[in-house]
Amino acid sequence: MTNLRKRAGFHGLVLAAVCGLAPVTALVVAPETAQAQPPAAERPTPAQLLNDFMHYVLVDRYDLAEAMGRELLDRNVPGPELVAMIETGDVARFTSSCQRAMRDQRLEEVSSGLLKAYESGKLARARDPIEILKNIEMLGGTVRGRLMARERLLAAGEYAMPQLLTALLDRSNTALGGEVRRVIIDLGRQAVIPMATAMMKLPETQQETVAETLGLIPWKTSLPFLVDLSQGTKNAKVRDACLRSIERVGGGAGEAGALYRELATAYYDERLEVTSFTGEDHQLLWSYEPAIGLVMTAIRTSVYHEAMAMRLAERAMQLESASGMTSDATLALWVAANFSREIDAPAGYENPAYAADRRGADYFAAAAGPRVCQLVLTRALTDRDTPLARRALAMVERTAGSRALASAEGRTALVDALNYPNRRVQFEAALALGVAQPRDNFAGADRVVPTLAGAVRGASSQVAMVIGADAEAYQSTRKMLQGLGYTVLPLGRNIGELSAAIAEAPAIDLIVGNGLDAEKAPAMIGEARGTPKLSATPVLLLAPSDQAADMKRRYLGDARVAVRPVAAGEAMLAQAAKDLVQAASGGPITEAEAASYSSRALSAMRDLAISGNTVLNVGDASAALTTALGETSGPTRMKVGEILSRIGQERCQRALMDAAAAASGAERVDLLNLTRESAKAHGNLLEARHITRLVDMASKGFDDEATAAASLLGSLEVAGSQVVPLILQSR
Repeated sequence: MTNLRKRAGFHGLVLAAVCGLAPVTALVVAPETAQAQPPAAERPTPAQLLNDFMHYVLVDRYDLAEAMGRELLDRNVPGPELVAMIETGDVARFTSSCQRAMRDQRLEEVSSGLLKAYESGKLARARDPIEILKNIEMLGGTVRGRLMARERLLAAGEYAMPQLLTALLDRSNTALGGEVRRVIIDLGRQAVIPMATAMMKLPETQQETVAETLGLIPWKTSLPFLVDLSQGTKNAKVRDACLRSIERVGGGAGEAGALYRELATAYYDERLEVTSFTGEDHQLLWSYEPAIGLVMTAIRTSVYHEAMAMRLAERAMQLESASGMTSDATLALWVAANFSREIDAPAGYENPAYAADRRGADYFAAAAGPRVCQLVLTRALTDRDTPLARRALAMVERTAGSRALASAEGRTALVDALNYPNRRVQFEAALALGVAQPRDNFAGADRVVPTLAGAVRGASSQVAMVIGADAEAYQSTRKMLQGLGYTVLPLGRNIGELSAAIAEAPAIDLIVGNGLDAEKAPAMIGEARGTPKLSATPVLLLAPSDQAADMKRRYLGDARVAVRPVAAGEAMLAQAAKDLVQAASGGPITEAEAASYSSRALSAMRDLAISGNTVLNVGDASAALTTALGETSGPTRMKVGEILSRIGQERCQRALMDAAAAASGAERVDLLNLTRESAKAHGNLLEARHITRLVDMASKGFDDEATAAASLLGSLEVAGSQVVPLILQSR
């Protein structure tokens, strides 16, 4: 026990620091705190406030209940103290009062705050390092004491592992070590990663003990570590212990690198079996220092899985490199996790798993090259991860040449992205393909140029659809959406009713489920996810007020779904729609973004036209470009005109001449010159009316205009009878 006590002080400091970041140990302070407080003698105690809150909830005086609950929150009572106060009274009455209060919109914030503070307080008490140490000592005491200690240590979970590991390895008290081992085994998956992390750096005699213990925990998350150690150790006893444990947990033959990649994928996918504290703001990262022991570091849950995926993928790459067989799949997984780390990190957050002076994700992705980035893109498209898809596309566009169409896992990721239900992804995929200048034909090539043309016109338009049965509610929601800039499709009772309108729309940017209950909402979302054009579209559910809280919890982990009470005000719903679309797809395409897409698309099409690329035929966009010529102005119009001048179609040359005739001044001169370039490249494709108008310009226009018109006449090689009058009129 000496070693255990010696390390208790250190672990107490570490755990206290972690708890300061991770579980909430005190009541959350509500926003409205700037109120004058009565003298302390007149103020009710926290216990009185709690009793009054429960009483007023039960008698339906929600206004007074809100006041009592908010005052209790404002007191900022420490979590363990609140727990003791509640457990001194009637716990069932407290929880039932909070659950009842949450059904009322006015009390939802206060009651959920009280429940959260109570649960956080229980966790803080269980995870207190001093309490953990006491409970480990109690494992060597009476039967009743052992049962109580065991229950409390299981409640502490992963937070108890530093002291439990120390006790397990302490050979001075083998009886206690046996009890500790049973607790560790019963902790299950929460014990695996701390134990496995320590095992790789422990002395060989202790490695054997930990390896044997891991074999008694039926979770395969230990397999990569056990296989790694078994293949790397020179100690026969350690190797045999690892092999026995591998067999016990169901592991077959396999390379450690592949097993690390498989586990890294589980973390990247954020599977429940690799998430210790579901619903909490923080998880724990583990390291082992021989002079200190197991060290835990709190990390935000939003970036925890990425950190673990990167750590495991890095070990896999080390092993693969040593064997001379570096895997693109492992590298792509690491790049994807690194992108996701940046995407998911809270603003200003200092990630303890990623040094501030380490280069950003784009640097490593660019170095990995287009083949790896297409693997990342494939993963993003499969997961319907729009932000990741855009990051991968940006790197493909930056690094790829004609090789960009190399197949990724049997699929052509860039072409698949053209059909992805998000316009930014579609535009950026088309841009990447256009910049790549492919030399060989491929399935889907015919969609690239029309998509580029779509980026020139109407990129910033937004389309929303509303699913519900109430026509009056639809009109109210439609008005709100139109105020946000959306074009709103007609009301549909289900998605199938709107299939024709969905097909005609360039994209659906938002779905609103209006008044759908807990039965109908999941069915609608399932139908949307099964419809290719809607599979990644964010969904705002306006739920019945008495079901909103439960539906919020149901979709808590889905960034593409938001839930609000149907009775919420228009301003709240509008903000919810904005926040949802921003989080799920990057928000509406702004005018500045639309202008950028337009400019980049025109540059790509110009380069394709100049190169005469036969795979991506710019002529496929001739109809859209002739329309755009009439809708644009300034430099953008000239870029459109230049592309049209390089397309050998009648409609293109005639559109240029019509635009020149309708223009004036310098713009007319520029358009006449572009028409001349078309005539030089493709011959005379104009109609007689154009020639008549052109002769008139040449004879009556000012000098620059007349010269440009005359030059065009020459390039058109019109009959001499139409040119002679120009000479005779000038005498």
